Formats: sequence, C-alpha cells, structure tokens
Amino acid sequence: MIRPFSIAGKKVGPGNPCLVIAEAGVNHNGDVGLAHKLIDVAADAGVDAVKFQTFEPEKLVSPEAPKAEYQSENTGHEGNQLEMLRGLVLPKAAYEELMKHAADKGLLFLSTPFEEDSSDFVEEIGIPAFKISSGDLTNHPFIKYVAEKGRPLLLSTGMATMQQVDAAVKVVHESGNPPLALFHCVTNYPTDPTDCNLRAMETMRSRFGVPVGWSDHTVGIDISVAAVALGADILEKHFTLDHNMPGPDHVASLEPDELTAMMKSIRRMESALGDGIKQPRPCEIVIAAAAMKSLYWKKDLHAGAKVEANSVTALRPGTGISPDKLSQFIGCVLAKPVRRGQMVSEMDVVRKS
Repeated sequence: MIRPFSIAGKKVGPGNPCLVIAEAGVNHNGDVGLAHKLIDVAADAGVDAVKFQTFEPEKLVSPEAPKAEYQSENTGHEGNQLEMLRGLVLPKAAYEELMKHAADKGLLFLSTPFEEDSSDFVEEIGIPAFKISSGDLTNHPFIKYVAEKGRPLLLSTGMATMQQVDAAVKVVHESGNPPLALFHCVTNYPTDPTDCNLRAMETMRSRFGVPVGWSDHTVGIDISVAAVALGADILEKHFTLDHNMPGPDHVASLEPDELTAMMKSIRRMESALGDGIKQPRPCEIVIAAAAMKSLYWKKDLHAGAKVEANSVTALRPGTGISPDKLSQFIGCVLAKPVRRGQMVSEMDVVRKS
C-alpha cells in the first residue's frame, strides 16, 4: 500500500493530482527582487509550490571544490564552486517576506537545505516539508538529522543505485519515519531524454510503498508531462525569467510561458487519465444510438417460419435489439409475418423451447 500524506493541506499520493513544484532554486542570482518575481511567475503558471535553496556556501563546499562540468559551461571556467555559490545566496532576512508572498499567491513555499544549520533555519521559519537533494542521498547523518524533525520529507535520488536508495530510506524509517516521497532524478543539466529512465519511478514505488515523482532537468515540457502520465505523484521543474541570464541553472530551466504551458498540459492530461473503469462515458450515450447497430429482418417471412442466421442483418441505429443477441433468435419460430427492413422485436417470435 502506498502511504499518501499531506503537505500543508496539499495531498501527495495516488488518487490526487500531481503536486507540481516550480524550482526557483538559485535562479534569483542572489537578488531578492528577482526571487519575488519568480514567485509571481510560479503562481501565474498554476503550480502548487515554489521552491528555493538555502545554504551557507562555506558549510556546503570546500575552497578546493571545482565547478561541475555543466556549471563551468554555464558560468565560465573561472573560479570554483565556493566563489560561484557566494553569489547565489538569498539573505535570511528575506525568507519571511518571500514566504508571505508565496502564501498570498496560494503557493506552498519550500526550500532545500544543504546542511544542518540551514535545515534548522527553514524549520524555524515554518516550511511545511523538507526537500533533500540528490547530492545528500548518501549523507546519512544529514538525512537522519532532518528526518528526526518529523516533517514530510522529499528525497531526491539522482546519481544513486537502488542499494543506495534502500539505505537512505532505511535511515528515514529509523529516524522517526516521517512521511516520505522519493524523486527519481537524473543529475545532469540538461538531461538527455534517453537518460531519463522514467520507468524507475514505478520500480521505486513498488519497492518502497511511498509516493514517487520526477525531478526533471530536461529541456522543454514533454518529459514532465510524460512522467505525470506514467503516474508521478510529485514533479519538480526548474524555471527562470530568462534562459540567457547568468547562472548555472538558467539554461536547463523553463521560461514563464513554458511553465504555464507545462501546467496546462499536465492538468489536461490528468483529466484524460480517468478512473480506469471501462464503461461508456455520458457523452457517448446519444452517439451510441446513432453509431451502433440493431437487428433487422433481412427478408419477408411468414408466420411460423423458422429464424435462421440469414434471416436477419445488422443496421444502424442502435435503438433496438443488439446484434450480440442474435444467437437467442436463431431457431425461433415467427409469431407473425415480418417484412424486409423491419426492426426485429421480441414480439416477432415464439421462443424455442
């Protein structure tokens, strides 16, 4: 059984709309005003939540840590990770106003902490759930520290083997067992569709019995929509105001019109999934009368004649006896004369004994 749960009233799990998180991440470039604009874009697009990232650069990376390849490609080869991240930090004093802005727009406000002090901070300001990034999947002490806070936990699994996911989930279970959802993820920016392996979502759902989703780093919206069609309970997608802005993640992020288009496609597609019960839809009933067929007498026959297979035919409309009842008439005797082109009636025959 899947363990669904709620994040500040938003339900996560099977039977509920996919919880869509617009990942602002560090696409504010350290500018609080830009962060507010990103919240407006997320709200206008119709997502459920907006998420940022909270970290203290010196507690996240060592001075020797080089940039990842995609970071170098997107920001230039000068400097290291620490220098880059120092320019991507939001002042902590801005978080409460950002949270209020998100709440006023009807959005959940989330932020991924990257070390213990940042997790304490976002807990103190009242975020309703924790997101742990793929880079911390094997950081069991940190997972334990956050899990013990008891709030819903969204755990990303990029770069991980199933054994590593197993181990991380075990830590969560042994550390208070808070509500848990897993993100399937491919940690490459941008991700090539051939690397996505979306079916891994169902593999993890079956193994762990928790809601599972997709943290999408591909270009465009089609892979996100496909993930929801495959049953993603949660979806995370980076967005920006402009692909061409400086920074490591803008290139692999959606622009505002793309984010809006993604949400429309997801909700439209979800409405098409239905309940899985195979039965006529109300809109088909009238059409069925015109498009389906009924039994008609194929020739003139006298009273007492025996009904044979070639005595009848199937013609539109479908307002009479369905052709799938033909076998019930074969071998019967006519109670009265019938004419060619006349719709077959139960009153036409005497049933065989």
